[in-house]
Amino acid sequence: MTESTKIEFRHRRISEIDDLTDLVTILFPGNRNQRHAAARILLALKSSKAPLSSLCDLETRHAVSRRTIQRARAKLARLGLIEHVTWMYSRYGGRTGWRLSSRMSAALRLLAGKVEGWREDQRPQRREKDEQLVELLDRPSLVFDAPN
Repeated sequence: MTESTKIEFRHRRISEIDDLTDLVTILFPGNRNQRHAAARILLALKSSKAPLSSLCDLETRHAVSRRTIQRARAKLARLGLIEHVTWMYSRYGGRTGWRLSSRMSAALRLLAGKVEGWREDQRPQRREKDEQLVELLDRPSLVFDAPN
C-alpha cells in the first residue's frame, strides 16, 4: 500500500518540529524525492542573502531531476514558504529570483488569531449567525435551469 501524500497538520506533529527535516517530512509525506528537493531549496534560500535567480544549479549539484525541483518549488510557493520577486520589487534593487517568504507564518498567525477570537466571542448574535450559516450548509444546493 502506498503512503499518503497529504500534508499532516496535526497539532502534536507541529509541536514536534525541531528542524528543517521535520518540516519537509510533514509537508512532503510519501515522496522522498520531493522532500529532498524541498530541503535543498530551503537550505539554498536560507543561506543566500539575495534572491536566487535560478534553482537549476541544485539539479546538477545534488542530482535532483528538474521535474522534482519544479514540483517541490511549486508546492513551497503555494504554501507561502517561498516567493518569486521580480525586477519591480525595489527592495532588492531590480534583481529577480526566489527568496524565503513570510506569507505562511503571517497566515498561520492570522488563523490562530481568528480561532482565539471565535473562542472568546460568546455574544448571542454571533451564535445565531453561526447557527444560520450551518443550516445553509445542510441544505441541498438549488439547481437552476439555464435559459435556452
